[in-house]
Amino acid sequence: MRGQNPEDYHPAMLLPVLTAFLAAAIPKVGDVAPDFTVTDTEGQARHLAEMVKSGTVIVAFFPKAFSGGCTKELTAYRDRYADITHRSAQVLAVSTDDAATLAKFKKALKAPFSFVADPDATMTRLYDVKTPVLKFSQRYTFVVGADRKVLKVESGGDAINPEGAVVACPLHKPVAASTTVPATK
Repeated sequence: MRGQNPEDYHPAMLLPVLTAFLAAAIPKVGDVAPDFTVTDTEGQARHLAEMVKSGTVIVAFFPKAFSGGCTKELTAYRDRYADITHRSAQVLAVSTDDAATLAKFKKALKAPFSFVADPDATMTRLYDVKTPVLKFSQRYTFVVGADRKVLKVESGGDAINPEGAVVACPLHKPVAASTTVPATK
């Protein structure tokens, strides 16, 4: 009977099953984003649960500092940073590069946002965006709002252009001072 002999199975037959299994853990719109506490290249602690209390957080995973696509992506975030801060949002750029390389990359780009080195791929695995076999992150952007709710996910070439991520950040109106006049006796 066909299918009972191990020689009848080809490794490529497992690819769709493995791909679906591995992709299932990547946070999707509406999910609660995995929480993390990391230190950026400037030594500042970044805790997602605390960051979202002051606005939306764009978590941008990228494969390799100084590469063409990554330079284009992070330059675009730099160029749109006024729009991002106008929406009370902030950016965390994450790669598996070491801290020294990312610090140089941030400086070369004159980027006003935080870069996070993830050389052991802990955060990259937490979001399940590690490339198979190699220790690189795939290009993924997660827009995370209040209560760590994922508002938007972009990947691959779509994640190079920050437009979708910026637009997904809700506009926050400043809290106006109370105009109520106290009652007099």
